[in-house]
Amino acid sequence: MGAFASRFWFMLFPAKEYKMVVVGLDNAGKTTTLYKLHLGEVVITHPTVGSNVEEIVYKNIRFEVWDLAGQERLRTSWATYYRGTHAVIIVIDSTDRARISIMKDELFRLLGHDDLQQSVVLVFANKQDLKDAMTPAEITDALSLHSIKNQDWHIQACCALTGEGLYEGLGWIAQRVTGKTSS
Repeated sequence: MGAFASRFWFMLFPAKEYKMVVVGLDNAGKTTTLYKLHLGEVVITHPTVGSNVEEIVYKNIRFEVWDLAGQERLRTSWATYYRGTHAVIIVIDSTDRARISIMKDELFRLLGHDDLQQSVVLVFANKQDLKDAMTPAEITDALSLHSIKNQDWHIQACCALTGEGLYEGLGWIAQRVTGKTSS
């Protein structure tokens, strides 16, 4: 019955669809984040090779979400997914202090891509539940987020395992891509 009501609702009030790409280094929690938002539960994941794509519906907004592999040899393929992207989600392992500068380099490489000039950028400071996690302020400084002047960006503390902070981040994206204030 619920599936029927949902289909009927979307027939009457079609949802606009927006494309998002989820990037980050390997083991940051990108796939866990995607499936927590998509299914509402944690699934056992394996390192992504290539990409995963799912549709997430949030407040009558459909998001086509592409989770891209984060291993070093696969990061060069990220750009092939950028065309038509409305939002970029960067998932950071907040405990991975050793590789934060690598993610900074990747961030500024993707920000320079022509297909992303109109995209908003959300940084998920993931794994906030772990000891020694960098705070969002530390990550902001390490990534030089304040130097980003041509795009809207936001950093959101989160824990993909519990879901804490994920919907707040998704709400920020929804507000930016639709131009509406989220309630």
